[in-house]
Amino acid sequence: MAAIKHRKRSHIAAAGLPDTEPHVAEALQETGIDPNRLSVFQLGLTSHLSAVPPYLWRLIFGLTLWVLSLLINQFLLQPSLFFLAGMELVTGLIILIAACEILVSATERLAARFHWNHYTAGTLAEILSTTPELVVIAFIIPVSPTTAFVISVITIYNNSLVFSLYSYFLPKDKQGKFLMPVPITEAGTQILIGGGAMGLILGLVMLTFNSSAQTKSSFSSIDLIFVSFILLSIFGVYLFKLMTNYAKEEAEVRENLSMSTKDIEERLDIVYENIVPSSFATIAALFLVGIVGAFIGGHEISNFAAIMISDLQINPILTAMILALFAGMSEYVILWQSHRKQEYGIALANAFGGITQVMFLVLPCTLLGIAVYQSFFNPAHPDLPLEFSLSNILLLLFLFPTFYTLSSLLEENHTLGNLDTIIMTGIFLFLIVLLATYGGNAV
Repeated sequence: MAAIKHRKRSHIAAAGLPDTEPHVAEALQETGIDPNRLSVFQLGLTSHLSAVPPYLWRLIFGLTLWVLSLLINQFLLQPSLFFLAGMELVTGLIILIAACEILVSATERLAARFHWNHYTAGTLAEILSTTPELVVIAFIIPVSPTTAFVISVITIYNNSLVFSLYSYFLPKDKQGKFLMPVPITEAGTQILIGGGAMGLILGLVMLTFNSSAQTKSSFSSIDLIFVSFILLSIFGVYLFKLMTNYAKEEAEVRENLSMSTKDIEERLDIVYENIVPSSFATIAALFLVGIVGAFIGGHEISNFAAIMISDLQINPILTAMILALFAGMSEYVILWQSHRKQEYGIALANAFGGITQVMFLVLPCTLLGIAVYQSFFNPAHPDLPLEFSLSNILLLLFLFPTFYTLSSLLEENHTLGNLDTIIMTGIFLFLIVLLATYGGNAV
């Protein structure tokens, strides 16, 4: 009996992970906890244990392309604008995505060194995954504030489409549905409702001013700051609720499995076993390399936007959609890596986070950046102030049906079925195509 008890105790630290022992899963189910919905996961990738992580090779390749593009600009008298734009985009994206991975890796190594809880480290890493969008937008604002705004909102629709498409490929139960992670079905549903309401209110206000005799037809800096403050406040409360739910869930697991201090330490060791032990100097160096890489990558992408909008006279909506799609590639890579490890709940959490974080973190930061640029740097920019144009109104109004549909489909038993996925995909594709076809005419 003692041997059996010792065997069980040695495996409870892995509760909720893919290799959870059957008797541990049964013990959790008896207490009302679904082991398949736990938010515990392993940080990092096994490949990162190699001598040179893949993201460093990608960064080196991107920097090589960057030097090559500088040489081409220096020695070729009149290179093709399409060639230059493509070169700037590819180079910037490779460097930017690699820089994002480096920043995430540095955060994971820092968390491993201090033995932070997995949900704290995971949340910070997920927030850092929005680095490409933030950097791209920061460099785009001086080029075209309107395009920067469109990128931030279009990214919400892109990530919503990715979320719905990914849901289609998840393993389903006999009813053709997949059980969603608890954070998505609780705080996530609430923040979707809030995001849809904010989009509807802003869109209706803009539409009302446009259709009346009011003299106000654009956003002032104060307007942008106020809206940003509201969105960031909602995001702060959302993070607090999310972290509280994570902590409560983990406390229940530890209590129901009677984990000892040694078990808890072992559980954290399992979470960080794919993370390379690093010194503070190494971690600081990674942060520095990531920041420099993000700066270079963002600058290259801003050059691409300048060529597309100013020289080639490309529709700003289409330019923004291209940039939004590629700027989110790092999040899509994380999604694929989690799916490949069969961590479906974590993959879905990343996909869903791509919606909520862009809405309540990237968008308000964009509005703040535009407000600062408008007030202190270049108030005479032709794109400023942001007008209550048809495209901007449509971008905000469409958030309501998008978020409403998504939250409604998540409410029923907290699941997504194949039909639900098809419905969401159809709606999101319709909205994106409509914006790309008609939205740019009114910018």
